[in-house]
Amino acid sequence: MSKQVIKVDNLVKRYKELIALDHFSMEVNEGEVLGLLGPNGSGKSTTINCILSLLEFDGGDIEVFGKEMTPKSYDLKRLIGVVPQEVAVYDEFTVYENVDFFCGLYVKNKDERKKLVKEAIEFVALQDFVKFRPKKLSGGLLRRLNIACGIAHKPKLIFFDEPTVAVDPQSRNNILEGILKLRDGGATIVYTSHYMEEIEQICDRVIIMDKGQAIASGTVDELKGMIKKSELIRIEVHGVDEQTLNKINEFKNIYTVNYEDDVLKVEAGSGKHNVIDIINILQENGFKLRKIFSEQPTLNDVFLELTGKELRDD
Repeated sequence: MSKQVIKVDNLVKRYKELIALDHFSMEVNEGEVLGLLGPNGSGKSTTINCILSLLEFDGGDIEVFGKEMTPKSYDLKRLIGVVPQEVAVYDEFTVYENVDFFCGLYVKNKDERKKLVKEAIEFVALQDFVKFRPKKLSGGLLRRLNIACGIAHKPKLIFFDEPTVAVDPQSRNNILEGILKLRDGGATIVYTSHYMEEIEQICDRVIIMDKGQAIASGTVDELKGMIKKSELIRIEVHGVDEQTLNKINEFKNIYTVNYEDDVLKVEAGSGKHNVIDIINILQENGFKLRKIFSEQPTLNDVFLELTGKELRDD
């Protein structure tokens, strides 16, 4: 059984009359990448700030590595890394000096720190830029510097808040691959993003928040199983008769069947053989198929059905 790294129980946070967190609970297990999703104002940032003891809260309990988290929990904070959404580095420092400074907040031994800084810079592939100052770096390189500053002290728990905002696809892939390497190296990750494809790509489990509550949690596949829309099948085929359409409609997983302009559209529930079953019926009745498309539900479909809101950048 996985060990809990974070346990949040019935967390309540109010800003005067506004309830930012309404008895919110979550758990993060050792060695996983947990995705935290929610529309603007859902409570994601408030949750993270409470966990980091940067905000006082009005009720509930927070444990990190099995201990109560407080502003003075320096032993716990040494085990935590934070990569904020806004790039937080010093313009007057070089790449090396920035990473060394942030690592030095946790590691005082110069020889050990030198080794860790070198490893962090190599991890984000900034070896060729160690003497550059931030203003000379591209957006993607700045993001990688931001990550190096947050992970140089080898934290066991890392928070990534929108780490790929406004970067090019190559840098985005580099960052995502790096996060998975950190997980494979034993780190536990809490990841927020408004890019659904990133969440699907790297997260082992996802919590969807809305109005300060956790409204759904599970693996991406488990979340997709919560909604009605599971698979949209589109087949180009000529002359399908009413009797064949009725047979297709009788399948257990079928929600809707529509046939128009030689295109058969079927909305189906979860099932491994939906496409095969429909193809078999058509072929058994002598129909020649031209093109077949199967569109699986996305995490965005889940999000919109559960919250009714587009996920926008905060």
